Amino acid sequence: MSDSRNPQRSWRLALAYTDFRNYQLARLLTGFSQAMQSVAVGWQVYEITKRPMDLGLVGLAQFLPGVALFLISGHVADRFDRRRLYGVCCGGFAVCSGLLVMLIPRANHSVYPIYVVLVLVGVVRSFSWPAGQALLPQLIPAEDFPSGVALGATVTQTAMILGPALGGVVYALSRGPGAVYGTAAVASLGAMIATMRIRTRVKPRAPEQVSLGTVLAGLRYIWKQRLILGTISLDLFAVLLGGAVALLPVYAREILSTGPWGLGLLRSAPGVGAAAMAFLMAHRPLRGRAGATMLWCVAGFGFFTILFGISRNFVLSLVALLLVGATDMVSLIIRSTMVQLATRDEMRGRVGAVNMLFIGASNELGEFESGVTAAWFGTVPAVVLGGVGTLVVAAVWAWKFPEIRQSDRLSGPAD
Repeated sequence: MSDSRNPQRSWRLALAYTDFRNYQLARLLTGFSQAMQSVAVGWQVYEITKRPMDLGLVGLAQFLPGVALFLISGHVADRFDRRRLYGVCCGGFAVCSGLLVMLIPRANHSVYPIYVVLVLVGVVRSFSWPAGQALLPQLIPAEDFPSGVALGATVTQTAMILGPALGGVVYALSRGPGAVYGTAAVASLGAMIATMRIRTRVKPRAPEQVSLGTVLAGLRYIWKQRLILGTISLDLFAVLLGGAVALLPVYAREILSTGPWGLGLLRSAPGVGAAAMAFLMAHRPLRGRAGATMLWCVAGFGFFTILFGISRNFVLSLVALLLVGATDMVSLIIRSTMVQLATRDEMRGRVGAVNMLFIGASNELGEFESGVTAAWFGTVPAVVLGGVGTLVVAAVWAWKFPEIRQSDRLSGPAD
């Protein structure tokens, strides 16, 4: 057992579990593969059509399957072996990357086959997310779970920061997307192998009979568990209103008067802040006042969004975005830990699927909301209003969900 008074020991113990390391290796490889692939797909599609709208369709094609399948995918993650399901999904990502390689000769004539493959990617992702999220608590004891979540967030952020850069370099050196898709396929196969080496720490669950009631059980469970409902809905509305990242090209060009290099720094700043904070929280896990800390960090996310919105100084804007990423990462780690430890194991897949939908909706719709408000009120007012809206959401949720405000500890088994 870990010593909760020694955060360094807890951090080392989280990495001491072989199955946890294999799981994080699988996540790192899938994160790299999908991040690399997204860069190559976007560049390839835009080279073919020269229409910005088609870039929006790239994201939509991968998002809509999650909306359509979240009830089914969550039930599947609770009914079947999550380790095998996650491994199959890793193999599915590899197949999709291989299909993109095969379509390269035909893609010069039409992008629609690419969209078909991206829909398949979205289908695989809709099953991999709840299976992967529900698998994690089976790999590490509850007392070390907060450090495990923080380390996992560090892995994810590393993949999101380095994956696109690596994908761009490989695309440029190979003068096409084929090498990127091939590398993504190999990385996904590596993730599948790592997943197959995992051994879970819980006994197999008795399978439930498939019915409308069991499929909808996740929604009913979340509605009754106010701590879970308040936590995941807080993220939905806070990120929905605070989506300043979508307007970074406008800020870089028209407000901060910088070029593509500046846009690249601005885009990477939230990820760098998030990765640094995730590593810090893995090294020094939060031990008390978890709910209040999450609410304050959501408020901080809104405050630093406002600071970025009114800034005309490039360095100050970078610092604001770093802090946006850092505060968002604190709330993400606390939220992920609270939701998973507050959920019974037999319900984690279905709860994870709903959480996946909320996160996807907040990101996708948040970018749409930022674009609409920018068109209505202007770029700076849109960002400032979004930050103010996030502050209001944090205050309302602190009032409406005292269960969040009063939640103290992150560790401990689910009821």
